[in-house]
Amino acid sequence: MSAQKERWVFSFSFLLCCASSIPTRGSARLLQELSPQEYFSSLQAGRASLAYFSHNVSPGAQPFLEQIENSAEALQDYGISVVKVNCPKEDVSRYCGKENALRKAYLFRGNMLIREFPTDALFDVNSIVANVLFALLFNEVKYVETLADLQNIENALKGRSNMVFAYVPATGTAEHRAVMEAAFVYGTVHQFVLTTEATLLKDAGNDESDVSSARLFFCHCQQATDLVQPCRRTAMGQTLTMLNIHRHLKLMGAPLVTEVAEDPEKVSTVHLQLGLPLVFILSQKETYEADKRTAEFVAWQLLGKAGVALLSRDLVDLNILLRSNVALKTPDEGVPVKYLVLEDTDEVITLVEDKNKVEQIQEDEEEEEEDEDEKENNNQDIQDDQVVEAVARDKKRELPLEQILVLTEETFHSALLETARTVVLFYASWEAVSLAVLRSYTEVADNLKGTRGVLLSQVNCWDWPGVCTKENVTQFPTIKIYKKGERSVMYDGMWGTEELTSFIMLSQVSCPLKLATIDEAEGYLRGEFPSELSSYHHTSLLGIFSTASSEAREAFEEAGRVLSGHVTMGMYFEDDALALSRKYAVSPPALVLARSGGRSVESIALSKQSAQDMVWMIRYELLDIFPEITVQNLPRYLQLGKPFLILFSDGDIGQMESKEMLKLAKGRPHQAFVACWLNLKKTPVGRGVLKAYFATVPSLPLLVWVNLHAGGQVFKFPSEQSVTEMNILSWLEKLKAGLEIPSSTLSEEDWKPPLPAYDFLQMMEMAMPELPLHTSHCRRDTPEWHPPESPGGDTAVREEPSQETKAETVGSPGRDLRGTAPRLAARDKQGKRHSEL
Repeated sequence: MSAQKERWVFSFSFLLCCASSIPTRGSARLLQELSPQEYFSSLQAGRASLAYFSHNVSPGAQPFLEQIENSAEALQDYGISVVKVNCPKEDVSRYCGKENALRKAYLFRGNMLIREFPTDALFDVNSIVANVLFALLFNEVKYVETLADLQNIENALKGRSNMVFAYVPATGTAEHRAVMEAAFVYGTVHQFVLTTEATLLKDAGNDESDVSSARLFFCHCQQATDLVQPCRRTAMGQTLTMLNIHRHLKLMGAPLVTEVAEDPEKVSTVHLQLGLPLVFILSQKETYEADKRTAEFVAWQLLGKAGVALLSRDLVDLNILLRSNVALKTPDEGVPVKYLVLEDTDEVITLVEDKNKVEQIQEDEEEEEEDEDEKENNNQDIQDDQVVEAVARDKKRELPLEQILVLTEETFHSALLETARTVVLFYASWEAVSLAVLRSYTEVADNLKGTRGVLLSQVNCWDWPGVCTKENVTQFPTIKIYKKGERSVMYDGMWGTEELTSFIMLSQVSCPLKLATIDEAEGYLRGEFPSELSSYHHTSLLGIFSTASSEAREAFEEAGRVLSGHVTMGMYFEDDALALSRKYAVSPPALVLARSGGRSVESIALSKQSAQDMVWMIRYELLDIFPEITVQNLPRYLQLGKPFLILFSDGDIGQMESKEMLKLAKGRPHQAFVACWLNLKKTPVGRGVLKAYFATVPSLPLLVWVNLHAGGQVFKFPSEQSVTEMNILSWLEKLKAGLEIPSSTLSEEDWKPPLPAYDFLQMMEMAMPELPLHTSHCRRDTPEWHPPESPGGDTAVREEPSQETKAETVGSPGRDLRGTAPRLAARDKQGKRHSEL
């Protein structure tokens, strides 16, 4: 049955049930006329009757009798009979003998008199039905005059049942009748309370200045337990009619939030059946608890105006935009469900109260999307954003996030305590770079699957700004590693899968790692120790120190703290350190580098260097002698500020060229240039580089000299000569003497980043840890990390946000739409999306 048909059947049934309450003329057949003896002998125990005694009908009593006749049908629906008792002239009993008695109507239950009504108080059908029911429902409907009386009734009901509080300007009105009829039906379910005191309505907190209109409130006392706080009240917005009251009580009895697991188009609730819209809060399992609180907050605000449902994306396959966080279903037949992106709960409430708001929001979204598209098109000459393009292209591809724990405000600190080392990705769900890094992060999680003691997790800062503020996250994305008892370490490298995996793996061990025996030191150089890194290929650095080289050892330890996560550093300073150093033909203090599991070992003598000098020296020594240039490692070599001798190749270089270039690179211990090669198949951007050099891509392989830091001149090695060490050195001497003509010269502007967001070298310099900031972070001076008291703290100093910024970021609890999607305000920030690369 369709929703429209269900509403029709429901309305028809209810109207059929209430039809008899509509007064009609010509109901005299229901009015009995009896003698006093017949009347009193016909009274039945528990049955109510309204009687009017008279000797004869005077002209003045005729209007009253007409109203009595008209009310007979309505009262009969409530089991109340209406009787006109004809008194004989000689009858002088209590009800027939006195003149005053003949001006009254009497309400009996069985043979017991309940109430006497002056006939002028029963002036129409509404007043008759209202006053009769009011008298009969004495226990079901409490009348109050003061705020204290109302509060006493509320307190007595708290935790037990709800209350219906009605204000009518006067008794005997149509509104009074509607309240009494509702009390007759629902009096056993809710406690009804009535007042005619306008001052009590104001004292009870009603903001309406107009007290001439009747009001009705549903008081949710069953859920209240605090005797100090009043019961939450929901006002009925419609006029007081029996149908409206029934509708309002029906809505109050419906679930506050309905949890659904099907397509919204198929959902039908009591709200839709009664002609009200249904609002869906779109959720996901990671933010379910917060979304449920949001849905409950919205439901209280819209109670009586709209229904609220919580729909989990994980249970229903919806072909909608990922950023949509609210859906609206109207009771109108044939109108599709509208999916929207709203900023906060205030917009949801406005959406329901203002019917034109839906179209306005959709129009605004379309205009903003068009504006963004136009901006991106206008910036194509300076910004070909491959990150955004990749995210947009694959936005419908579901990421495998099973290995990554989603953290919230409630679970963040407890998760850090459960695992020895927790990796946390702080990101923003609306931001392109964050989403791109999230993909790399899933690949890292797959690579580290099964690694003991390491937990990979994520925090969506758009959903949980409070967590990110406390953790001093000032840019997106940010990755931090938390270890029990130590300060968190922030990752500042490239966002590739390989680089992230390496950082996490290397962060597992202390840096520097103190080695106790020569066997441990040699096992460390072979990559066998520590066991956590035995299956991971890395370069090992071993510092060897005698008891007399304490200054160099302290500098080495400080350098290790700076380079933690980027390199493995071991330290040996036992009594037999001299014997170990002799094995590698150096004297302590010395540095030993082992590449490829110990197959290539180099020894370097250490002088009285500062910690900062040692950091730069280690970074330099870790660079490959003859590296393959890629997009990821290019910034490291550009930082050296040296000319490049690049061998471009369409695939792997030949064995002869590789051997000769390696000899050239090794032959100059402090060479004034970077000897490297670039594989165009693995790094296709190299073709664009060659076109910038020579206008077209020349035949390969090709050896090129280019100095990007001075002059920008490009020289091409003669193609008729073979690539040998002697030929290259001879050619370089000609270059130095100015005997060669450059093939092209690059302007300085051509090599500047097109936008500040692309200045990766500047970012790396800014991210480079400064040694003075670490002098007070020695482990013996660092307090242990305690989540509740000190959740933040990095190895680098960050500027704390202002109080205003924190307030804006955190927002009001329960008011933000967290859930699965960003807020509209996020769009204003997308222009800055690459300032964190």
